[in-house]
Amino acid sequence: MDATDRPAPDSYHLGAGAETTISHSEGGTIPGEGGPAFVLQQPVPAPIPVVLAVPHAGRSYPPALLAAMRHPAQAARRLEDRLVDLVAQAVARQTGAALLIARAPRAMIDLNRAPDDLDREMIVPDPALADFPPVPRSAMAARRAQSGLGLVPRRLAGLGEIWRQRTPAADVQARITEIHAPYHQALSGVLSGLAARWGAALMIDLHSMPPLPRRDAAEPPPTYVLGDRFGAACSGALMATAFAHMAACGARAAHNRPYAGGYGLERQARREAGIQAIQVEIDRSAYLDAALAEPGEGLPDVVETITGLVRALASDVATLGQAKQRWPRAAE
Repeated sequence: MDATDRPAPDSYHLGAGAETTISHSEGGTIPGEGGPAFVLQQPVPAPIPVVLAVPHAGRSYPPALLAAMRHPAQAARRLEDRLVDLVAQAVARQTGAALLIARAPRAMIDLNRAPDDLDREMIVPDPALADFPPVPRSAMAARRAQSGLGLVPRRLAGLGEIWRQRTPAADVQARITEIHAPYHQALSGVLSGLAARWGAALMIDLHSMPPLPRRDAAEPPPTYVLGDRFGAACSGALMATAFAHMAACGARAAHNRPYAGGYGLERQARREAGIQAIQVEIDRSAYLDAALAEPGEGLPDVVETITGLVRALASDVATLGQAKQRWPRAAE
């Protein structure tokens, strides 16, 4: 496992001559590892109203976490959105989007799940934490947690149980306090700042997925899945722009199925405040090698496709923001 996946401070820039300062910060703490839970990089002033968030690319595994896993190499790799942060970094360099990359691994805590999305049976209660773990807010959250992929993943298809034993409640609470909460607070802060500057903002929650099964012998499966929580997280006009771009690139893209977006979109999208959110899933075979382990020949093409997507959406979001800023004056 990688000891660290922090980008170098100078790895994110807009090119020679750009009159933009790059703000580089770190936040949260990985229990047992001590390093930051995430890295945030953003141009100041922001040249576009977009932030790329990468919640599942973390590869910084504390030794105690690996020791607690039954099959650490296989489970950790399958839980990661393997190297999708390389796509995000390249796109951010070319577009000027803000960039938030998790270092904490999904095996430790899933940043795309709600804090109450927990399988209570996998946690050792603590008398000092009488209200923890919380009761899930909804039946959907309970079903997701019990399926094995809740806030702390429990099992994987074909691999079985991930952990050798139950996890103490205090450990899970520490992960929420030191990783989950500061990550989403940082993301909310970036989006609020972009919305204040531009009148609107967009979060693109970037993920990768295993190759999808072919449903029709005559039609290949999609390479990309764009999710907007069935319209709750993003306007139809922005989604139309996104799919028009994908069609122009010749990229096969699906809408909301099988991935409509998770807690990241639920938590961060505030359409009434001008903050939109889209989840983008990329087929790992499109940018990794045949073993789905290292960068492959398709990486530049995927970067080009996502770069174009960000530019197209940024233009529309800026236009939405200008209109939103004019409405109050028009009503006076």
